Amino acid sequence: MPTVHTGRVVTDWNPVLRSEFAKPYWQQLQTFVAGQRARHSVFPPDSEVFAALHLTPYAATRVVILGQDPYHGPGQAHGLCFSVREGVAIPPSLMNIHKELHTDLGLPIPQHGNLEAWAREGVLLLNTTLTVRAGQAASHHGHGWETFTDEVLRAVNEKHERVVFVLWGANARKKKHLIDLSRHAVIESAHPSPLSAHNGFFGSRPFSRTNDALVQAGRPPIDWTL
Repeated sequence: MPTVHTGRVVTDWNPVLRSEFAKPYWQQLQTFVAGQRARHSVFPPDSEVFAALHLTPYAATRVVILGQDPYHGPGQAHGLCFSVREGVAIPPSLMNIHKELHTDLGLPIPQHGNLEAWAREGVLLLNTTLTVRAGQAASHHGHGWETFTDEVLRAVNEKHERVVFVLWGANARKKKHLIDLSRHAVIESAHPSPLSAHNGFFGSRPFSRTNDALVQAGRPPIDWTL
């Protein structure tokens, strides 16, 4: 990603992140991912790796939801954490997110798993690792993506207006040290995975709490409707 763009327009993330592209880790990372794509199926498709940055401009980012790595099943990952396109079976963690959305805000449980509407509302749906080998969770961890996505988080942290960071699960919560809590808000809980959702995710009301934090800072709330 020498530039962050959709093929039609360079996004406002490009000047924010441009310095990363000249660093040694970036070229090593791109070489690694290209080698993986040459030998294996890698998700998401190359054109969707940076979908979160394409759909949610830096200037518009009001909320960050942080995932770990993309879904590793065929047709699932499309560049937004926890999201799958319409027509793709809804993964268990996302089903639990939908249930909590209904419990928290009373919204109907969506019949699809596409979270692009949130991204367009200013919710940056960012994974800490942006690619994965098919069928092998965490297979691209430790090759440089985390360095890049930490810089994305630092850039959002530099915004003067309040941003709400939603950290679900131990891996996401490890990033809390990157956030200035005097300026921004953090909503954290257990992960929505079926293995942990009953240990603090259900009943955590992340959607209403996020909107409360935004409104308290004079910012418009998120329309969480899907």
